Amino acid sequence: MTAPDRTRLKIGISACFMHADPTRPLFTGKTLQYVEQSIAHWVMSTGALAVMVPSPAGETQRGDVSLGDYAQWLDGLVLHGGADLSPLSYGEQPLQDKWSGDKIRDEYEIALVAAFERAGKPVFGVCRGLQLLNVAYGGTLYQDIATQLPAALAHRDGAVYDNNFHYVDIQPGTRLAQLYPQLQRVKVNSIHHQAVKDLAPGFDIEAVSDHDGIVEAFRRSDASKPFMAAVQWHPEFHRAVNDTLDDAALLQDFLAAATAARHQAPSTT
Repeated sequence: MTAPDRTRLKIGISACFMHADPTRPLFTGKTLQYVEQSIAHWVMSTGALAVMVPSPAGETQRGDVSLGDYAQWLDGLVLHGGADLSPLSYGEQPLQDKWSGDKIRDEYEIALVAAFERAGKPVFGVCRGLQLLNVAYGGTLYQDIATQLPAALAHRDGAVYDNNFHYVDIQPGTRLAQLYPQLQRVKVNSIHHQAVKDLAPGFDIEAVSDHDGIVEAFRRSDASKPFMAAVQWHPEFHRAVNDTLDDAALLQDFLAAATAARHQAPSTT
């Protein structure tokens, strides 16, 4: 038997939730936790191991495994896309019932981010993940771009989903600009109807939508603290055939932070 390669990075991916549904024919009345395939394959594209981090909470909870245990064992965390955040998570009431979001997932992911922060491990957010980081550190969101910013672009088109594209402007002097020194305006997918309203303290904007200025990427300002960065687009859905941004540099930047954190942390197996 070949010995396991212990040099491979172990990257956690936050779970999406399908809450208990008595009408669902499979796993009737049970809660499902899952990851979308593309995000796992994106993380794995450089040889890192992708590990879903399940929430230990819920009515079937047993044992003493905590999110902190995962944060100590893993080398970094990717916050994955999915359901809306609940406005209750940033001190607002839903403008419409359909924008009530998933408060249970919010609470799980906010606790997960805090665990990785305490462990000194890097966090990278994708789409909802960007919004979650903003809320976790004190920011707010537009509950619906079309309603609250009617002059904005259509940032979501359900009919074409990840084939809805627009351009973003990379802000000069940022780490993102360093990663893409020859690029100032890049094409990305757009699959969100919520967006950053008030940016949380401690983050710097790295990219904005070229039409309406909506925040498309940010990064933690204080480089002495654990790495934290996020993008509003889905890098895992980008394909060269669509002439979209090659997100390999983004992933490598995050994985470099994970490698650095591993070297600073006590050895784990």
